Amino acid sequence: MSESTGTMEWFFYAVAFPVTLLLLASAVYALYWASKNGQLREFEKGAESIFDDKEPVGVQTDFFPAGKKKTKNVKNTADRKQPAA
Repeated sequence: MSESTGTMEWFFYAVAFPVTLLLLASAVYALYWASKNGQLREFEKGAESIFDDKEPVGVQTDFFPAGKKKTKNVKNTADRKQPAA
């Protein structure tokens, strides 16, 4: 191993180790903050908050491409016929 390779290796570890610790600490702090502020409670409530009367859960109101419109009410599964076993 030459002198320049040893210096490069030392420099890599001197930079990589603190950066890794910083990323780990920020991830732990982000989870702590989310838990403290109630961000980890009631996932379903947050997921359904984007729906309203104009766009209910399970009904597609925007289509791409615009010519293909197939609506399917996913929420009402009780009305579907069950396949024969």
